[in-house]
Amino acid sequence: METKKHPRADVRRNSSIYFAVGLVLMLLAANYSINYRTYDRVAIVEPPIEYDNPNDLKIPITNHPAPPPPEVKPPIVPDEIVEVDDDTDIKETIIDTSEDDTDEPIVDVADVVVEEDPIEPVDVPFVSVEHVPEFPGCNKGDNEAKRNCMSKKITKHVQKKFDSDLASELGLSGKQTIRVVFKIDKTGNIVGVQSRAPHPRLEKEAARVINLLPKMKPGKQRGEAVTVSYSLPIVFQVEN
Repeated sequence: METKKHPRADVRRNSSIYFAVGLVLMLLAANYSINYRTYDRVAIVEPPIEYDNPNDLKIPITNHPAPPPPEVKPPIVPDEIVEVDDDTDIKETIIDTSEDDTDEPIVDVADVVVEEDPIEPVDVPFVSVEHVPEFPGCNKGDNEAKRNCMSKKITKHVQKKFDSDLASELGLSGKQTIRVVFKIDKTGNIVGVQSRAPHPRLEKEAARVINLLPKMKPGKQRGEAVTVSYSLPIVFQVEN
């Protein structure tokens, strides 16, 4: 006997939907079975909390003593109190000071004489003095001409008076340099001669020659006679 089918019934048409629904149900069942746990149910009974009667509680009372009041010092009272009438003159106590109690009269400002401290004279270099010292015979021309004339006169004087054979006697050879510094004071005299040379005897000879210079007319700075310093190199060659 053949089974009658409904002409519109088509089971294969919804097979994919049925498969998806079944897969979801299987996954839910598997997840539930994996996470399912069983526990032993034990009744936990806690003892009741018993409270004492508040009326029977004894709270200790602590007494805090109050701080003592600050000490008040009694006022200082003099040993003897003397009552004085308002009309009585009171002699004040004089406090000693460091001030001078002399009875010298006060000096007027106009009568005060200020003494200036003496200023030590400053030596003026020969190259910068306003009016150079005048060597005898060099009193003509301007300041520059007098300066050149004086330099030539001093050079000629040294060449004439200096013992050039002294270096050979001392065993020196070649070029020798002696540096001499001297001053022409306010009166025109030669003072303060200092020399430096390769040998002490050359230093003495140079100082001797410079001290033989004649007296000059002193130099001036701002119209006043001043001490002028002069530097002179003495250079000569010693032949072997």
